[in-house]
Parts: sequence; structure tokens; C-alpha cells
Amino acid sequence: MLGKIDPVISELIKGETRREKETVNLIASENYVSRAVLDAVGSLLTNKYAEGYPGKRYYDGCNIIDRIELIARQRLIKLFNADHANVQPHAGSQANMAVYLSVLKPQDTILGMDLAAGGHLTHGAKINFSGMVFNSVYYGVNRETEQLDYDEILRIAEETKPRMIVCGASSYPRIIDFKKFSEIAKKVGAYLCADIAHIAGLIAAGLHPSPVEHAEFVTGTTHKTLRGPRGGFILCQSRFASQVDRAIFPGIQGGPLVHVIAGKAVAFKEAMTRSFVSYQKKIISNSRYMACELAKRNYRIVTGGTDNHLILIDLRNKKITGIAAQQILGEAGITVNRNAIPFDPLPPNIASGIRVGTAAITTRGMGKKEIDRIINFIDEALSYQNNPSQLRLLRKRIKAFASQFPIHAR
Repeated sequence: MLGKIDPVISELIKGETRREKETVNLIASENYVSRAVLDAVGSLLTNKYAEGYPGKRYYDGCNIIDRIELIARQRLIKLFNADHANVQPHAGSQANMAVYLSVLKPQDTILGMDLAAGGHLTHGAKINFSGMVFNSVYYGVNRETEQLDYDEILRIAEETKPRMIVCGASSYPRIIDFKKFSEIAKKVGAYLCADIAHIAGLIAAGLHPSPVEHAEFVTGTTHKTLRGPRGGFILCQSRFASQVDRAIFPGIQGGPLVHVIAGKAVAFKEAMTRSFVSYQKKIISNSRYMACELAKRNYRIVTGGTDNHLILIDLRNKKITGIAAQQILGEAGITVNRNAIPFDPLPPNIASGIRVGTAAITTRGMGKKEIDRIINFIDEALSYQNNPSQLRLLRKRIKAFASQFPIHAR
């Protein structure tokens, strides 16, 4: 039907399907959903407008929608052992905005991880709403260890007296000690918001400490390690439930994406299975193995290793920038993203490093044997940076390799 109505868009979707099948995806914030999640997100639920919350909608005909949203909420609460859940945020950014607006006023101080050290735009970057609306101050990582220095974070907190501390990261490969963050927040009288967008799946599987018992607010996304549809969520202590819900609707969003909420519900159910825990264990195993093998090839691994799904690689000793590596690997059929390293001498649009992750390749069934081949491909591609004909030949080999693996969770 789509091909008849709009052949241009139909062909573009087919093209994207081929691209995903024929390339190796090492972007740490991406994954592949199951066919069940695709069925839910692509369903006629997209037809229904459902402003409000279950039992309190602004449109009629929401009795079935109410049940779907309640199921999604209940599953998320059970998955993380939380008091309250909101599954309506369209993305992690909206989830963070809603949390801030639920208890903060404009120009209140928030203390978040510096974007240059591995934080996220919504943790106070000046070019983001979080830095525009609030007074943002930052913590980073230790120059020697490249890891969080909790004593230094406490010093900054005592000096700046933030109303809220935000912990969590978009390119930090080590365990985050949420308990220590909670202790720091309590000492300075701040709320704590833990952004677990990247590590939600690992936490759900019990493979990374949970912030739920330590933080007033927890935000996250459903499309990274949690392996659901693109979207966000909020968990909070029961005493903040009404404030958080009001901040989402009518605060910053109108009608929720009901078809996506249904997809979230399916993903939450999948995350409660033994196979999901096994999958998360494989993510970490693959990540650690890849970091170790890359180090053997003289790639400098930031922090010296990884505890989660991602690896940050400093390419300076390889005499290539992050953006150049991203472009060359992309031409060969390996997708990565350029990424600043701690104390990076280059601007972020160029960057000295790349960030890679193993969630997506693990979903496709790849393990150590395949990772060995991928590292060989990376080495070979970077050696061809001035040889486009060799890159084209390599892309054919990578296409044949990648095409053997399915692009959906099983």
C-alpha cells in the first residue's frame, strides 16, 4: 500500500532497511527492537488522541488506551522497583525537562556532568534549555583516572549550593555510584536526579547499581540498552508523583504517543525475562572484550576499560581525528560517532575520539569471534583513509559479513 501511495518514502524506507542490514552498528545509543515492539508501534493506536492520564482524559474513547498506559506504568514500576512511573515523555530530554520544572524555578542552580566530560546536553549545557532556563554549574572527571572524583564533586556542590544535582552520562564507561551522589545531595540540601538513559537495560537486569532507592527522580530512555521504541520515562518517589505528571501534561507535552507507549509496554515485558538478563550480560562481556582487544591494537581506551555497554576511544596516537574516523568508518560500513574525550584539545565538532557500543551488535547475535573481525575491519578501514577504492572493496566485505545477522531482537 505504501509503495502505491508514496513510492518515494517507500523506497527510502527500503533503503534504510538495507543500510541497517548491511552495516555494523557501533553507535552506543542505538539498538534494534523486536518484531513485537514494531507491531505495537506501527499499529492503529497512532490514530488516538489521549491528552491527560488514565481516568482523566480530555477526549472520549480512551478506555482501552487507559489500560495500555496503566500496564506500561505497572511494568516499569515492577522492573525498577519504583514508587511511581510516567511513560508519556517523548524522549529523555522531555523527561529531564519535566523533572526540573516539577521542583525548580528559573535560575535555580543545577549541578550536572560537563558535556565535555561525558555528560548530556540536558544536564546544563548552555546551548540547551537546561542551561538557558537554569543556572548551570558542572563537575567533570579526574584528569589522571578519567573517572568521577566524588570528593571533588562534593567540593563543587558545597561551593555552588545547587538546588538539584544531576548524575548519569552519555559517554562514561564506568560504574556510577548513585549512593555517593545521594550522600552529596543530602549534604547540600539538593534534589538528586539520576539520568539512566544509557544504562537502563543494565540496571533492569541487575548488572549495574540502581539509583531508585537513592534519588528522588530517575529519568531514562527506552531505546538504548532497554531495547524498546524511541521514547523516555520518569520514575520518582510517590511524594513527587503529581508534580511530575503535571510537568509532563499539561506542562510541556500535549497528547502522548499511544502507539509508542504500547511499544514501551511490550519492551518492559521483554525486559522481565531471563533471556533479557542473558542479553545484558553478553553486552557487557562483548564490551569488555572489545575494549581489551582494541587496546592490544594500540587504541587508547579512555579510563583504561569499561564496565558497561560503551567504550570511549582516544585516537590521537593514531594521528586521526574523531570526525575523520567517523567518516572513513561510515564509508566502509561501520557506524560510530565522533566524541570528545576528557580534556579534549579539539572542538566537539571535530573531537579526538569516537564512542562505540555493543548493545546493537549483541542484539544481532554477534560475539567475540565477530568482534575480532570488526576490529580487523576498523584497523583496515582507518589505514585506507586516503584510498577510496580500497574502502569501497572493504565495504563489500563488511556488507557480506553484516548481512548474515538479523536486525531485530529475538
